[in-house]
Amino acid sequence: MTVLPCFGLSGRSYTSAKDMWVTMKQQGHFDEENWNDGCSIASLSGEGVCAAVSASAVVEPHGTCSVVFALGWASPKVKFVKGSTYFRRYTKFYGTSVDAATNLVHDALMDYRRWETEIENWQRPILNNERLPEWYRFTLFNELYYLVAGGTIWTDGGLPVQEDKDKMLCSQKRSRKKENKAEVRVTVSAEKDQTNHVAEVQRLNGYNGVTDADFNTPQDQNFENCGRRTEMNSGSDEYDYVLLADEENVGRFLYLEGVEYMMWCTYDVHFYASFALLDLFPKIELNIQREFAKAVLIEDKKKVKFLAEGNWGIRKVRGAVPHDLGLHDPWLEINAYNIHDTSQWKDLNSKFVLQVYRDLVATGDMTFGKDVWPAVCASIEYMEKFDRDGDGLIENDGFPDQTYDTWTVHGISAYCGGLWIAALQAASAMADKLDQKEYAAKYRSQFQRAKAVYEEKLWNGSYFNYDSGTSSNSNSIQADQLAGQWYAWASGLPSLFDDDKIRSSLQKIYDFNVMKIRGGRMGAVNGMHQNGKVDETCMQSREIWTGVTYGVAATMLHVGLEHQAFTTAEGIFLAGWSEDGFGYWFQTPEAWTIDGHYRSLIYMRPLAIWAMQWALNPPKAVLEAPRINLMEREHASQFHAGLAAVAEAFKHVHKHGHCSCSSSHSGCSWKCTC
Repeated sequence: MTVLPCFGLSGRSYTSAKDMWVTMKQQGHFDEENWNDGCSIASLSGEGVCAAVSASAVVEPHGTCSVVFALGWASPKVKFVKGSTYFRRYTKFYGTSVDAATNLVHDALMDYRRWETEIENWQRPILNNERLPEWYRFTLFNELYYLVAGGTIWTDGGLPVQEDKDKMLCSQKRSRKKENKAEVRVTVSAEKDQTNHVAEVQRLNGYNGVTDADFNTPQDQNFENCGRRTEMNSGSDEYDYVLLADEENVGRFLYLEGVEYMMWCTYDVHFYASFALLDLFPKIELNIQREFAKAVLIEDKKKVKFLAEGNWGIRKVRGAVPHDLGLHDPWLEINAYNIHDTSQWKDLNSKFVLQVYRDLVATGDMTFGKDVWPAVCASIEYMEKFDRDGDGLIENDGFPDQTYDTWTVHGISAYCGGLWIAALQAASAMADKLDQKEYAAKYRSQFQRAKAVYEEKLWNGSYFNYDSGTSSNSNSIQADQLAGQWYAWASGLPSLFDDDKIRSSLQKIYDFNVMKIRGGRMGAVNGMHQNGKVDETCMQSREIWTGVTYGVAATMLHVGLEHQAFTTAEGIFLAGWSEDGFGYWFQTPEAWTIDGHYRSLIYMRPLAIWAMQWALNPPKAVLEAPRINLMEREHASQFHAGLAAVAEAFKHVHKHGHCSCSSSHSGCSWKCTC
């Protein structure tokens, strides 16, 4: 790589770091002989480069002095292994020249104080809230390191560029008008949907991995009745829509599942991590969901060998939510994961529906809802084939067909089945919002049937069994068994089950999966037997997953179990972040075992701690979401009254230091008189 070192204070480049150090040691400063010479000459490919700056200042006794340095570099393009090249997000503001580093550094030096002030203003209300545990206040922000360290790529939102057209595109970008609300009118044929557009982009960029015939439109599966994004123009086979270029085109965003598991935007994990993006960067979150919505409706028939079973299948099945957005050519060649055939997984489609509905309610963006609605319908329809016996509830297929991809499931799964019934509830609520009454009724009926079967087959009197099979771990206590309930509450939906069943399950998880593991100082182990021994069925059943633990804690917060929630999550802090822990600062792994062995450092899922903040401080849109005429009205109204009471209790505790609510808060860790 060619490097252009520029020097303002030192004005001199050196041949080695040793040379620089000797000069500084002997003279106490660097020479200023080239003070006004500007940038040095470009280095040659493979040539070592070193540079340094120095400054001197006089400091009075007991005085202070700050000397600010800024380091910046311009890297305008990101090029993936299989050839697609994109411009990075910053080029929308600084252009595509490699000389933009000068302006980047200038703005950093001029504005850093304002940036710091704004960051402090954002964090202060939480950091100064003494009603929250101290460890939680700073761990909440510390876990955000992953949004930068997770291999993040943020493009300008444009199509892939061809290398031989770079100069032309650079010129076009520099001449763009910087209008905040520039309207761009786009006309799209009703016969050419977004799926064909993907194929068209691939063709223009010389992508030969998939032929046009491999991409099929939604109409092939009768998805056209799900509802269109816009109204059809009278007497025309075309429709149009308005895109607010600078407001809505926030770019395309990628982050890795982990630095060891290199796949972009792994969706089953994003399910946990997405609360951070939705809370802090909601438009980026919506764009990620749009990317997956488009992916649901396409098919890539390229053959792939699945390593675990040794069989072959196609890379992407139409109707199935992809595992990830790819690696070597993201957005165009999706599903880099090839251990199992994820088109047979039972959690991905449900997670898509749940995330989409949560994001719709939280943002109130009905255009987004209309955009992704066809993919929601396709996702539900695709999953119906896994209802083998026609009782309305999907079954797992006796292999690890879920995010726990070494943990086999037989029959009905507490995890996947719970996600499915929650997704049906969310899909019905979304249909109501979009005035899709037929679909609302259909999904409501499916929900009611599936819910009854789920409780009949899995409820054992104190929690939901791991699955309905007859294996040695079928009645294990799974920490993540209420993942569907968690999302229902996070979206302002009614409870899936009776309150006593939910509380009983969470208390069981707390007593066994949390407190029987080093006294609650390590988080929640994924699986526990009723005799208090860890489920040793497989690697993942005996692991503690950091992000899952945060998700379980968030679920506890939603129902008012504050003591249990913070104790559960504190185990992740104690083991991972504290001075007495394993030392995983700013590299929180996916998992660790009771004896301290970790798996996959620097992982996406621990961002789920922001789900706890979501539960503590639900967005107004979620609290005030219009009630759905969906389930039993009395049950729904009771739940939302309870949710509002919990929210008010939190506010009261934060303000006055004690709780005035009348509900039971067993073992409340705050100053509480209830």
